Amino acid sequence: MAERILIVDDEPGILHALQRLLRHGLSAPDGSRYQVDECANGALALEQARRHVYALAISDYRMPEMNGVDFLTALRTLQPDCERIILSGYADLNALVRAVNEAGIARFIAKPWADFELLSAVRQVLQVRDLVIENRRLADLVRLQQGQISAQEAELRRLERLEPGITHVNWADDGSFILEDPGDVKL
Repeated sequence: MAERILIVDDEPGILHALQRLLRHGLSAPDGSRYQVDECANGALALEQARRHVYALAISDYRMPEMNGVDFLTALRTLQPDCERIILSGYADLNALVRAVNEAGIARFIAKPWADFELLSAVRQVLQVRDLVIENRRLADLVRLQQGQISAQEAELRRLERLEPGITHVNWADDGSFILEDPGDVKL
């Protein structure tokens, strides 16, 4: 299954340019192409993030209704392993500090971008993400072998990495569990 990248920008031309660049200029370690999803605003992008797991999200900073930092901060809560990049034509130091501190961005890329530099930054961010996830998996394996965690806990952690939120269950007062339609969840 191809990993996914989410791009968010309120300018259709930017979305299409990024999608074309990422689809044709970037390949996963196994040689496959990333699936690139595009959204015109943060609210739609969060809906997508409730349905799909993303390796990376690239968001414009200045957008109507929800700016890029607010979107990426909410995405960080939904999918902590999804790396985050801000793309902006405005060099606002306060926005950059907020993006680093609140959204935990991996990179800030200025518009207009150079294709080579953007692709290099994306590759580096994705490589670091893969290493962090692999380190976590290996650390869990060592903890399991040393008896520090149970096989069940190791499996729950593995499943949570694959599908963020899958191990969280909402219980009703009568002991039954509550199934929610992802479209019904509000922020």
